[in-house]
Amino acid sequence: MKRTAPLLATAAIIALSLSACGSAGPSTSASESGGAKSSADTGATLKKVQDSGVLTVGTEGTYRPFSYHEGNELTGYDVEVIEAVGEKMGVEVKFQETQWDAIFAGLDAGRFDAIANQVSINPEREEKYLFTEPYTVSTGVVVTKSDNSEIASFETLEGKTTAQSLTSNFYETAKAAGANVEPVEGWAQSITLLKQGRVDATVNDKLTFLDAQKTNPDDSIKIAAESEEKSESAVALRKDSTELAQAIDTALEELRAEGELAKISEKYFGEDVSK
Repeated sequence: MKRTAPLLATAAIIALSLSACGSAGPSTSASESGGAKSSADTGATLKKVQDSGVLTVGTEGTYRPFSYHEGNELTGYDVEVIEAVGEKMGVEVKFQETQWDAIFAGLDAGRFDAIANQVSINPEREEKYLFTEPYTVSTGVVVTKSDNSEIASFETLEGKTTAQSLTSNFYETAKAAGANVEPVEGWAQSITLLKQGRVDATVNDKLTFLDAQKTNPDDSIKIAAESEEKSESAVALRKDSTELAQAIDTALEELRAEGELAKISEKYFGEDVSK
Protein backbone atom coordinates (compact mmCIF):
# COMPACT_ATOMS: atom_id res chain seq x y z
CA MET A 1 0.00 0.00 0.00
CA LYS A 2 1.34 3.40 -0.94
CA ARG A 3 2.23 5.83 1.81
CA THR A 4 1.26 9.43 1.04
CA ALA A 5 3.05 12.08 3.10
CA PRO A 6 1.55 15.53 3.63
CA LEU A 7 3.11 18.33 1.60
CA LEU A 8 4.81 19.91 4.62
CA ALA A 9 6.40 16.62 5.58
CA THR A 10 7.69 16.16 2.04
CA ALA A 11 9.13 19.67 2.01
CA ALA A 12 10.84 19.06 5.33
CA ILE A 13 12.45 15.88 4.06
CA ILE A 14 13.61 17.64 0.88
CA ALA A 15 15.25 20.29 3.04
CA LEU A 16 16.93 17.60 5.13
CA SER A 17 18.13 15.84 1.98
CA LEU A 18 19.67 19.02 0.63
CA SER A 19 21.36 19.95 3.89
CA ALA A 20 22.97 16.52 3.97
CA CYS A 21 24.45 17.02 0.50
CA GLY A 22 27.80 18.62 0.41
CA SER A 23 30.25 15.83 0.02
CA ALA A 24 30.52 12.32 -1.27
CA GLY A 25 30.79 11.38 2.39
CA PRO A 26 28.13 11.36 5.10
CA SER A 27 26.52 14.57 6.31
CA THR A 28 28.32 14.34 9.65
CA SER A 29 31.57 12.46 9.93
CA ALA A 30 32.75 10.74 13.07
CA SER A 31 35.56 13.27 13.41
CA GLU A 32 33.16 16.15 12.84
CA SER A 33 31.10 15.18 15.88
CA GLY A 34 34.03 15.93 18.14
CA GLY A 35 33.53 19.67 17.81
CA ALA A 36 35.91 22.48 16.96
CA LYS A 37 38.58 23.78 19.29
CA SER A 38 38.31 27.40 20.33
CA SER A 39 41.83 27.86 21.60
CA ALA A 40 43.64 30.83 20.09
CA ASP A 41 46.73 28.61 19.87
CA THR A 42 45.10 26.65 17.04
CA GLY A 43 43.16 29.54 15.50
CA ALA A 44 43.73 30.32 11.85
CA THR A 45 43.93 34.07 12.30
CA LEU A 46 44.11 36.45 9.39
CA LYS A 47 47.46 37.72 10.67
CA LYS A 48 48.93 34.23 10.60
CA VAL A 49 47.83 33.74 6.99
CA GLN A 50 49.08 37.17 5.95
CA ASP A 51 52.43 36.74 7.70
CA SER A 52 53.04 33.36 6.09
CA GLY A 53 51.56 34.40 2.75
CA VAL A 54 49.80 31.03 2.58
CA LEU A 55 46.18 29.99 3.07
CA THR A 56 46.15 26.24 3.73
CA VAL A 57 42.91 24.58 2.62
CA GLY A 58 41.61 21.08 3.24
CA THR A 59 39.88 19.37 0.33
CA GLU A 60 39.26 15.81 -0.84
CA GLY A 61 40.73 15.85 -4.33
CA THR A 62 38.46 12.94 -5.30
CA TYR A 63 35.08 14.69 -5.47
CA ARG A 64 34.31 15.60 -9.07
CA PRO A 65 33.48 18.24 -10.23
CA PHE A 66 34.28 20.14 -7.04
CA SER A 67 37.77 18.92 -6.14
CA TYR A 68 39.50 16.32 -8.31
CA HIS A 69 42.55 15.57 -10.43
CA GLU A 70 43.15 15.96 -14.14
CA GLY A 71 46.41 14.14 -14.53
CA ASN A 72 48.58 15.41 -11.70
CA GLU A 73 46.77 18.73 -11.42
CA LEU A 74 44.21 19.39 -8.68
CA THR A 75 41.24 21.22 -10.15
CA GLY A 76 37.49 21.65 -9.78
CA TYR A 77 34.86 24.22 -8.93
CA ASP A 78 35.81 24.57 -5.25
CA VAL A 79 39.50 24.58 -6.09
CA GLU A 80 39.12 27.43 -8.59
CA VAL A 81 36.87 29.42 -6.26
CA ILE A 82 39.26 29.27 -3.30
CA GLU A 83 42.26 29.96 -5.54
CA ALA A 84 40.48 33.10 -6.77
CA VAL A 85 39.83 34.02 -3.13
CA GLY A 86 43.52 33.59 -2.33
CA GLU A 87 44.47 35.82 -5.24
CA LYS A 88 42.14 38.53 -3.95
CA MET A 89 43.68 38.22 -0.50
CA GLY A 90 47.20 38.34 -1.90
CA VAL A 91 48.20 34.94 -0.56
CA GLU A 92 49.08 31.57 -2.04
CA VAL A 93 46.59 28.75 -1.59
CA LYS A 94 48.12 25.46 -0.49
CA PHE A 95 45.87 22.39 -0.55
CA GLN A 96 45.96 19.51 1.90
CA GLU A 97 44.12 16.57 0.34
CA THR A 98 42.23 14.67 3.01
CA GLN A 99 39.54 12.00 3.09
CA TRP A 100 36.10 13.34 4.01
CA ASP A 101 35.90 11.30 7.23
CA ALA A 102 39.04 13.02 8.52
CA ILE A 103 38.63 16.48 7.08
CA PHE A 104 37.03 18.14 10.12
CA ALA A 105 39.53 16.52 12.45
CA GLY A 106 42.25 18.06 10.31
CA LEU A 107 40.65 21.47 10.66
CA ASP A 108 40.29 21.03 14.43
CA ALA A 109 43.94 20.03 14.72
CA GLY A 110 45.16 23.03 12.73
CA ARG A 111 46.46 21.04 9.78
CA PHE A 112 44.76 23.59 7.56
CA ASP A 113 43.07 26.97 7.97
CA ALA A 114 39.82 26.22 6.18
CA ILE A 115 37.87 23.58 4.25
CA ALA A 116 36.69 24.12 0.67
CA ASN A 117 34.90 20.91 -0.26
CA GLN A 118 31.19 21.66 -0.80
CA VAL A 119 30.52 21.70 2.93
CA SER A 120 26.81 22.37 3.29
CA ILE A 121 25.67 24.70 6.05
CA ASN A 122 23.38 23.14 8.63
CA PRO A 123 22.56 23.92 12.28
CA GLU A 124 24.67 21.07 13.66
CA ARG A 125 27.78 22.27 11.85
CA GLU A 126 27.11 25.91 12.70
CA GLU A 127 27.30 24.99 16.39
CA LYS A 128 30.88 23.79 15.94
CA TYR A 129 32.30 25.72 12.99
CA LEU A 130 32.34 29.15 11.40
CA PHE A 131 31.09 29.52 7.84
CA THR A 132 31.68 32.17 5.20
CA GLU A 133 28.91 33.40 2.96
CA PRO A 134 27.84 30.55 0.63
CA TYR A 135 29.45 30.20 -2.80
CA THR A 136 27.23 27.31 -3.97
CA VAL A 137 23.45 27.07 -3.87
CA SER A 138 21.52 24.00 -4.99
CA THR A 139 18.06 22.45 -4.90
CA GLY A 140 16.49 19.02 -5.13
CA VAL A 141 15.11 18.10 -8.55
CA VAL A 142 12.89 15.48 -10.14
CA VAL A 143 14.42 14.24 -13.41
CA THR A 144 12.23 12.56 -16.03
CA LYS A 145 12.35 11.74 -19.72
CA SER A 146 11.87 14.85 -21.84
CA ASP A 147 8.53 13.68 -23.21
CA ASN A 148 7.02 12.99 -19.78
CA SER A 149 4.09 15.34 -19.12
CA GLU A 150 2.59 13.51 -16.12
CA ILE A 151 5.23 14.45 -13.55
CA ALA A 152 5.48 18.18 -12.92
CA SER A 153 5.98 18.36 -9.16
CA PHE A 154 7.15 16.29 -6.21
CA GLU A 155 3.49 15.61 -5.36
CA THR A 156 2.89 13.98 -8.76
CA LEU A 157 5.48 11.31 -7.90
CA GLU A 158 2.75 9.51 -5.94
CA GLY A 159 2.27 6.06 -7.41
CA LYS A 160 5.18 6.52 -9.83
CA THR A 161 8.44 4.58 -9.76
CA THR A 162 11.70 6.37 -9.09
CA ALA A 163 15.27 5.09 -9.17
CA GLN A 164 17.17 5.95 -5.98
CA SER A 165 20.25 4.86 -4.08
CA LEU A 166 19.07 3.43 -0.77
CA THR A 167 21.91 5.25 1.01
CA SER A 168 20.90 8.63 -0.44
CA ASN A 169 18.74 11.07 1.49
CA PHE A 170 16.74 11.56 -1.70
CA TYR A 171 15.45 8.00 -1.22
CA GLU A 172 13.45 9.33 1.73
CA THR A 173 12.27 12.30 -0.34
CA ALA A 174 10.89 9.99 -3.02
CA LYS A 175 9.22 7.71 -0.47
CA ALA A 176 7.65 10.68 1.33
CA ALA A 177 6.14 11.82 -1.97
CA GLY A 178 4.47 8.41 -2.34
CA ALA A 179 6.77 6.97 -5.00
CA ASN A 180 7.69 3.33 -5.40
CA VAL A 181 11.47 3.17 -5.26
CA GLU A 182 13.65 1.00 -7.47
CA PRO A 183 17.04 0.69 -5.69
CA VAL A 184 20.13 1.59 -7.72
CA GLU A 185 23.80 2.23 -7.01
CA GLY A 186 23.96 5.81 -8.22
CA TRP A 187 23.15 8.49 -10.78
CA ALA A 188 24.39 6.59 -13.85
CA GLN A 189 22.23 3.55 -13.15
CA SER A 190 19.24 5.78 -12.34
CA ILE A 191 19.46 7.49 -15.71
CA THR A 192 19.94 4.20 -17.54
CA LEU A 193 16.72 2.79 -16.04
CA LEU A 194 14.92 6.07 -16.75
CA LYS A 195 15.91 6.12 -20.41
CA GLN A 196 14.96 2.44 -20.73
CA GLY A 197 11.49 3.28 -19.44
CA ARG A 198 11.86 1.00 -16.42
CA VAL A 199 11.29 3.89 -13.99
CA ASP A 200 9.39 7.15 -14.30
CA ALA A 201 11.84 9.50 -12.60
CA THR A 202 14.76 9.96 -10.24
CA VAL A 203 15.14 12.51 -7.44
CA ASN A 204 18.58 14.02 -7.00
CA ASP A 205 20.62 17.13 -6.37
CA LYS A 206 20.45 19.71 -9.17
CA LEU A 207 24.24 20.00 -9.22
CA THR A 208 24.48 16.32 -10.14
CA PHE A 209 22.14 16.85 -13.08
CA LEU A 210 23.99 19.97 -14.25
CA ASP A 211 27.38 18.26 -13.99
CA ALA A 212 26.15 15.29 -16.01
CA GLN A 213 24.63 17.53 -18.67
CA LYS A 214 27.79 19.61 -18.88
CA THR A 215 29.95 16.50 -19.27
CA ASN A 216 27.61 14.49 -21.52
CA PRO A 217 24.70 16.59 -22.83
CA ASP A 218 21.52 14.53 -23.14
CA ASP A 219 18.30 16.12 -24.44
CA SER A 220 16.29 12.97 -23.73
CA ILE A 221 16.02 13.89 -20.02
CA LYS A 222 14.87 17.03 -18.22
CA ILE A 223 14.24 18.61 -14.84
CA ALA A 224 10.51 18.18 -14.31
CA ALA A 225 10.31 19.78 -10.86
CA GLU A 226 12.57 21.70 -8.51
CA SER A 227 12.24 22.15 -4.76
CA GLU A 228 11.91 25.58 -3.20
CA GLU A 229 14.22 24.54 -0.39
CA LYS A 230 17.87 25.29 -1.03
CA SER A 231 21.16 23.91 0.19
CA GLU A 232 24.04 26.33 0.64
CA SER A 233 27.72 25.39 0.75
CA ALA A 234 30.51 27.59 2.09
CA VAL A 235 34.09 27.65 3.34
CA ALA A 236 34.27 26.13 6.83
CA LEU A 237 36.67 27.45 9.48
CA ARG A 238 37.30 27.06 13.19
CA LYS A 239 35.18 29.23 15.46
CA ASP A 240 38.17 31.42 16.40
CA SER A 241 38.85 32.40 12.77
CA THR A 242 36.47 35.36 12.58
CA GLU A 243 38.91 37.77 10.92
CA LEU A 244 39.93 35.21 8.34
CA ALA A 245 36.29 34.41 7.58
CA GLN A 246 35.60 38.11 7.07
CA ALA A 247 38.55 38.42 4.69
CA ILE A 248 37.31 35.44 2.67
CA ASP A 249 33.81 36.94 2.62
CA THR A 250 35.20 40.20 1.25
CA ALA A 251 37.04 38.32 -1.48
CA LEU A 252 33.93 36.29 -2.37
CA GLU A 253 31.84 39.47 -2.53
CA GLU A 254 34.32 41.06 -4.93
CA LEU A 255 34.47 37.92 -7.08
CA ARG A 256 30.68 37.79 -7.22
CA ALA A 257 30.40 41.47 -8.17
CA GLU A 258 33.02 41.06 -10.89
CA GLY A 259 31.21 38.03 -12.35
CA GLU A 260 34.10 35.69 -11.60
CA LEU A 261 32.01 33.28 -9.50
CA ALA A 262 29.44 33.10 -12.29
CA LYS A 263 32.24 32.43 -14.81
CA ILE A 264 33.64 29.54 -12.76
CA SER A 265 30.12 28.18 -12.28
CA GLU A 266 29.41 28.27 -16.00
CA LYS A 267 32.62 26.39 -16.68
CA TYR A 268 31.63 23.44 -14.51
CA PHE A 269 27.82 23.47 -14.53
CA GLY A 270 26.64 25.47 -17.50
CA GLU A 271 24.87 28.02 -15.28
CA ASP A 272 25.53 30.17 -12.23
CA VAL A 273 25.23 28.04 -9.08
CA SER A 274 26.94 30.60 -6.84
CA LYS A 275 23.73 32.37 -5.78
